[in-house]
Amino acid sequence: MHNSEIIRNEGSWKMFNRISKTYDRLNRILSAGTDVRWRKRLARSVNLRSVDTYLDLATGTGDQLFAVCKELYDIKKPVGTDMSSGMLDIANQKKKRKKISADFLLGDAMKIDLPDSSVDLITMSFGIRNVTSPAQVLSEISRVLSLRGEVRILEFGLPTNRLIRSGYLTYFRHLLPRIGGLISGDREAYRYLNRTSESFPDGEDFCSMMKEAGLSNVSFRSLSTGVAYLYAGSKA
Repeated sequence: MHNSEIIRNEGSWKMFNRISKTYDRLNRILSAGTDVRWRKRLARSVNLRSVDTYLDLATGTGDQLFAVCKELYDIKKPVGTDMSSGMLDIANQKKKRKKISADFLLGDAMKIDLPDSSVDLITMSFGIRNVTSPAQVLSEISRVLSLRGEVRILEFGLPTNRLIRSGYLTYFRHLLPRIGGLISGDREAYRYLNRTSESFPDGEDFCSMMKEAGLSNVSFRSLSTGVAYLYAGSKA
């Protein structure tokens, strides 16, 4: 179990504005492309054959939304929301190149501006640890999810193997902030990354939070020896 004192910043979206222009490049470098495979894994885990409304929370530059749209062709209305206008600007540039019809809008995952039971598919990748109340986000997801709807959440964790965990933490705490700071010019942003990740509940602990929010059929998969976790749930 992780430290119960979760370090989060109410203004984290301002930090993402600062690093938006180098965000995608650094994701590929720092994860050696693994983040692309994780997002594809999430997209391929969705069981729905058709989706009327798809919402990607904390969409950032849109990578998760684009991965889902590539795997699921029958999505009538894909929407990505984020608090960072800088990240959304990049997402809108990318959608033109990819020729994907999606709306990217400013929005708070803790206050989803949609009616109850109105969304068939909700995803959130590497964003829920940044909000001030993850429980509130999960409650909102449960509220707006349709009766046939599915939710997928991708988030960092910590490897369970002691040797792997030790090497990973050395990289995460020391090397990653240096590389991130060098390329982005904002070392503090990449210190924030490891602090929020190390203190966030994973595995069964996070599944318990999903169930408490009213989600059903909750499960998780460990990815890359526990560096990330893929969570699944539904309304019914």
